[in-house]
Amino acid sequence: MEEKRYPARDTDRRKRSKKKKNRVNPVVRILRIFGTLILSVIMIVIITGSIFATALTIYILNFADTTTTISLDEEVVISNVSRFFYHNPDYDESDPDSEEWILYYGMKNPVRRSVWVDLDQVPEHVRDAFVYTEDERFYTHDGVDFKRTFVAIARTLLGVKQGGSTITQQTIKNITGDSDADGTKGVERKIREIFRAINVEKIYTKEDILEAYLNVIPFTTSVNDIVGIQAAANFYFKKDVSELNYAEGAALAGMLSYPFRDNPLEHPKNNRRRLNYALDNMLQNGALSDDEWEIAQKQADELQVYGDITYTSVEEEQDIPEDQGVTSWFMDAAINQAVDLISEETGITYEAAEERLRQGGYDVYTTVDINMQKKMEKKMRDKSNFQTWTFDKDKLQSGFVCVDYKGQVLCNVSSRSKKKKSRCYNLVSQGKRSPGSCMKPIASYAPALDQDLITFSSFINDSPIRVDADNDGLEEQWPVNYSEYGESANWSMKDIPTWNMIARSLNTAPARLVQQMTPEYCFNFLKEKLDITTLEDADMGYSGMTVGGLTHGLHLQELAAAYTIFGNGGKKYELTYISKIEQADGKVLYEHGDGFKQAISESSAYIMNKMMQRVVTDSNGTGRYAKLKNTVLAAKTGTSSDWVDLNFVGVSPDYVSAVWIGYGTWKKIPTDQYQNIGEIWKNLFGDVVENEEHHDFEKPETVQELKYCTRTGYIAGYGCGSTDVGYYKDTYIPQTCSGWH
Repeated sequence: MEEKRYPARDTDRRKRSKKKKNRVNPVVRILRIFGTLILSVIMIVIITGSIFATALTIYILNFADTTTTISLDEEVVISNVSRFFYHNPDYDESDPDSEEWILYYGMKNPVRRSVWVDLDQVPEHVRDAFVYTEDERFYTHDGVDFKRTFVAIARTLLGVKQGGSTITQQTIKNITGDSDADGTKGVERKIREIFRAINVEKIYTKEDILEAYLNVIPFTTSVNDIVGIQAAANFYFKKDVSELNYAEGAALAGMLSYPFRDNPLEHPKNNRRRLNYALDNMLQNGALSDDEWEIAQKQADELQVYGDITYTSVEEEQDIPEDQGVTSWFMDAAINQAVDLISEETGITYEAAEERLRQGGYDVYTTVDINMQKKMEKKMRDKSNFQTWTFDKDKLQSGFVCVDYKGQVLCNVSSRSKKKKSRCYNLVSQGKRSPGSCMKPIASYAPALDQDLITFSSFINDSPIRVDADNDGLEEQWPVNYSEYGESANWSMKDIPTWNMIARSLNTAPARLVQQMTPEYCFNFLKEKLDITTLEDADMGYSGMTVGGLTHGLHLQELAAAYTIFGNGGKKYELTYISKIEQADGKVLYEHGDGFKQAISESSAYIMNKMMQRVVTDSNGTGRYAKLKNTVLAAKTGTSSDWVDLNFVGVSPDYVSAVWIGYGTWKKIPTDQYQNIGEIWKNLFGDVVENEEHHDFEKPETVQELKYCTRTGYIAGYGCGSTDVGYYKDTYIPQTCSGWH
């Protein structure tokens, strides 16, 4: 029998059939790819949307201001005076009639006219005119009319500007002053405004909100700042608000969208158009009948506008003298800081903050010692406190400042002449002058002592270092020493104790310390630990950090504040003229707290204090003319190049005070005409310090008072014949001298 065989093509057919089954239809493949792509896009959109939604939520919450409660009280709404107070030096806490704070200065808005009126004094047709012109769903929404808001957004995108704010939102904006003109971003402000409006509606009734609204809205002309419905009725129509007719109420309601353009006094045609708009809205919403609408039109034809003020304005009801005189130097600086703080706390520009302060509503509690301020103003005008002999052509300028150990400025006098203008250039807070050798304790000695690079008695060689001090690529021996009269002095090449280097104000020791720590370190110490704000990158060199050769110099108040660390255990508090700022609703906008930076250790601060006492007590000390009888004084003098600036900083148990003298131009101070800078300080402030509450500094437990060998600078041993008293950290005490000198 013949064997049955399958042809080869059958096998090939099966293989081709199998390949056909594995082959995917191109249309299906395209659909799969397209589906995958669509799914990927959807997933990307979902993920991106989630990220965007999360970011948007965080963004909204950052500006929601849900915790801020806006007060609608009368004094908040119409306050147009900002008041500055000083603490009563005779305040008796046990006496109920004793006032703790006394008015120092009232900052009045000279053009604002505002008189409060209760809602029941406003006729219903006048209320309706404002509601149906500005916010027809006022009685039904919860503070925000989202329908109107969305329509406004849509119209804005189409290039048509339309307001979307409700009466509640407008009230909040006018009370808080939070507007786009303040320099804040519109979206952020709107979010804050929306959440504030919702909060206000939870707390106050619609009647409360409408009453506040009618008293806070501006009816301003180009020359008069008219605020509130009562002042507007009086100004435009010489009427009490209760006497306004249909047309007069509609005329005032209609002008609100653009008061400058639509007020009835300056633009009667524009106002008539807006008046008709208000009346038509009232008719459509049932607030006017057809007959009443006809009556209103006749009233509009006969409308009489005056533009005159007869009512008493708010500022005249405040206890603010009409003529307060010229502001003091302290007051100028306090006003400037108040503006800065309002700007910082509210996120608006300096100019907008200044305008907000001027408009009123702030109570500012200053740190001034009123008796000290008045006394120092008088003493600075006394020529005998400066001159060695009497002469008339005296053009020497001077500034004086006193700070307590919490950083509070107690006194600021920025001229030797009587102040003639308010808010003029303030030498103490705005001037920049060279500190000279007053830079040494804060830039070199203090940080070096804190790092245990030196001790009270450690020896430093009075010889120069080699540096490129002029940044010209050439190294030279630097710095030279100067006598206390400004002449160049030779280097002694001797080893001198640290305290003596400070007392005699030799330049070589701080130069060596700055070289060891680097100028960059000293620069950052001044900026970050001592809050010196006037430094520039160009000051990060040997001259600036060693002898105060700065680009512009320092503010005298910041120099004094830096020295507070030597009397309060090394703590650096924020410098301030203001202890607290309250808004009209009693809410605290700013309060000077107890927070501080530990610039140096408590032991370092005390030892620096002890070394600077030698500036006054040592026979060669540059500040010896400031020595007092009853009170311990630590101090430092500072002289700039060519005897152009002279400084003295005095550290006493209760205060740090500083005085500067010099000219407005680069001119040498004639030493034969003016007294030593230490003596000038004593003439001005010595009697105040002598009558302080405390007369000495308290030594911390971390410091030991020990005898040291004057030959080696080490702790004195049995064989040391010449000793002196020094002060040392209990964590870093020098070795004991062997006595083999």
